[in-house]
Amino acid sequence: MNMMSSRIHICFLVLCASLGIIPTPSLGHSHICLPDDHVALFFFGDSLFDAGNSNYMINTTYEFRANFYPFGETFFNYPTGRFSDGRVIPDFIAEFAKLPLIPAYLHPGYKRYADGANFASSGAGALVGTYPGYVIDLQTQLSNFKRTKLLLKKEIGEAEAKTLVSRAVYITAIGSSDYTSAYFANFSVFQSYSPEEYVDMVIGNLTTVIKGIHKEGGRKFAFLNMAPLGCIPLFTAINAGECVEEMTALVKLHNKALSHVLQELEGQLKGFKHSITDLYSLVDEAVNNPLKYGFKEGKTACCGSGPYRGYPTCGVTGVNGSVQGYELCENPSDYVVFDASHPTERANLLYAKAMWNGNQSVTRPYNVKALVEQK
Repeated sequence: MNMMSSRIHICFLVLCASLGIIPTPSLGHSHICLPDDHVALFFFGDSLFDAGNSNYMINTTYEFRANFYPFGETFFNYPTGRFSDGRVIPDFIAEFAKLPLIPAYLHPGYKRYADGANFASSGAGALVGTYPGYVIDLQTQLSNFKRTKLLLKKEIGEAEAKTLVSRAVYITAIGSSDYTSAYFANFSVFQSYSPEEYVDMVIGNLTTVIKGIHKEGGRKFAFLNMAPLGCIPLFTAINAGECVEEMTALVKLHNKALSHVLQELEGQLKGFKHSITDLYSLVDEAVNNPLKYGFKEGKTACCGSGPYRGYPTCGVTGVNGSVQGYELCENPSDYVVFDASHPTERANLLYAKAMWNGNQSVTRPYNVKALVEQK
């Protein structure tokens, strides 16, 4: 650094200090200023949160990718790897927190970890054995967070990284794939485990990851509980329009266990605070009373084939690009569900708003906005 550039850099540091903000080179090697109240967001989970990590996985298959039309058609105007016609829940949460969109962790060239990172992977489960080799399981997502923390230390220094990690909010949606994979394996797993034992394994693995993040310095956590999976088009299409009760029973066990373990962790982990949003009730309400929320259709998907467009063929093409015969609705915002098992952008906005500033009837004991604002 020559004398002139050294003086400029010192002046920059003084200016930042006078404004009460922290200078940090978190994008490439250029120095930026972070406000004292800056809060990063780190996302973990499955396709409900994935911003495109599966796009960059070599060994995965199209079932776990959304890198083709019509995914992304309404907001991005091209497929980004998000399982929606547009934005997913983390995109809206970032917007509410006045942050830019947080790309997939594996997105080439993305280095702005001072804003956070999205580690979610389509098809991922809390269990390592859920679609192994095709997804980034939750334990590996924790490992990726640890790598990110090391990069932050190098970029902004150990003290600043420690502060950023402790102020950040860690937002997770996981478990759906653990249960749907068991169903499509004809519930053979339940020859070895009772439903209660299986749920305990899923929650146990999630708890291990929560404790791992806490050990790294994380203190503020937010979760979505499980939607009524047995009633999504993927299942009603193969069950004569009726919900699959075995799935509903598993989901209810999971949600009860998740709520219980989070309350336990409040007393076990120093500084631990959490938010849990009742996605089950939100989805159930929107699907069964779509007009109340401004939708026209709740039970049929916008894109797919078969009854309720519940067969997962959305966007899938055959040899030489021939379409396999999926149907696509005219206006996704009229629908709660986009494809066989994922929300439309408009439904994602509804769920994100409930996470961000929902009242105690839907999000408790804190909402995400309250966690972000807590020092």
